[in-house]
Amino acid sequence: MTDETTDDFNPREFGFETRSIHAGARPEPITGARNTPIFQTTAYAFEDANQAADLFNLSTFGFIYSRLSNPTVSVLEERVANLENGRAAVAAASGHAAQFITFFTLLEPGDEFLASTNLYGGSITQFGMSFKKLGWHCHFVDPIDPANFKKALTPKTKAIFLEVLANPGGIIVDIEPIAAIAKEAGIPLIVDNTMATPYLFQPFDWGADIVIHSTTKYISGHGTSMGGVVIESGKFDWAQNDKFPSMTEPEPAYHGLGFYETFGDFGFTTKARAVALRDFGPAMAPMNAFLTITGAETLPLRMDRHVTNAQGIAEFLESHAAIEWVSYAGLPNSPYNELAQKYLPKGPGAVFTFGVKGGYEAGVKVVEAVNLFSHLANLGDTRSLILHPASTTHRQLTEEQQIVAGAGPDVIRVSIGLETIDDLIADLDSALAVSQK
Repeated sequence: MTDETTDDFNPREFGFETRSIHAGARPEPITGARNTPIFQTTAYAFEDANQAADLFNLSTFGFIYSRLSNPTVSVLEERVANLENGRAAVAAASGHAAQFITFFTLLEPGDEFLASTNLYGGSITQFGMSFKKLGWHCHFVDPIDPANFKKALTPKTKAIFLEVLANPGGIIVDIEPIAAIAKEAGIPLIVDNTMATPYLFQPFDWGADIVIHSTTKYISGHGTSMGGVVIESGKFDWAQNDKFPSMTEPEPAYHGLGFYETFGDFGFTTKARAVALRDFGPAMAPMNAFLTITGAETLPLRMDRHVTNAQGIAEFLESHAAIEWVSYAGLPNSPYNELAQKYLPKGPGAVFTFGVKGGYEAGVKVVEAVNLFSHLANLGDTRSLILHPASTTHRQLTEEQQIVAGAGPDVIRVSIGLETIDDLIADLDSALAVSQK
């Protein structure tokens, strides 16, 4: 175990850019190495038998085995927790792994949770299909009217999950009233902040209790490293009701230790690490943590450029003769523009969709005709990426199902990168011309 702190870089004392470079890290004390080293080791020597026993009993902090914690990974955990103004964090091998250890820590068989219908497709599949095999039941809620969440609550509901800036982009969920509903129900609000990043949006400031990231995307930023992270605010009262026995009742695996009673405001991340990460093993690799730490150092610079490029390209597409519609919250005519100004004043991200005239065949032609844009299923890269969901990620669905999922035959999703914007516009313009022939 490591001490679940966010070091002495108080979120309110240093600027975001400073914290993105320094939070969680110091020169390595033995060699003086200024960059965080890659601690490529599986295990750590104990000082003596007493220290080993204390580590295994969670009565002292330190490193035991890299499935639980690793010095390189710990720096990333502290940095992301700091950037989110959170109390503590635990990293995992992917965003899906981060979601899994979160819900394993929260739920018992038969429990339920609510999730926005506007989610990454992989999350919908994980929640709606795979979680059922574990006895966890997700009810999907249309977030356009926040009151829908209150209507969907049952006595078994243990959490609400949403993306404020929803994948594939252009949709913004009104988090403030949903947070109030969760608070009244005595359950945590979990926010996937992958698409916005802590630079553009701070979920804890708007009532979230747990934040999740796929660090694979913008925090890493270069398409090199899989990872996920869970951050807790430290403000949720797990003992306010009887809904969370995993946090409040004695844990048999640790001689009856109560995680909330013992660890308080970082009890959730401690439980997620000491039980879920320990028993299921989706640990983040030290090399991936190192590359993600490096990516985090330039997060604010990159996000500024991502947003600037995305706004310019959305405006170009909006007036293009081959385009039927553009769904980007930065456009004045977007139904989400007002929410974007409220929650994301620095910009509504850089992933969005548009509809190309000519339907399915035209969509296929666009992704096959681009040169600078890379045709692949990812987002948040320095490179601009493009995808035609109907022919890839959603191809198994009927056309009606595709349309409901926001992946109709004409839909193109783009993740705008850091290239020269004129080059990106020229590439899209050329590909759109091909699509209309």
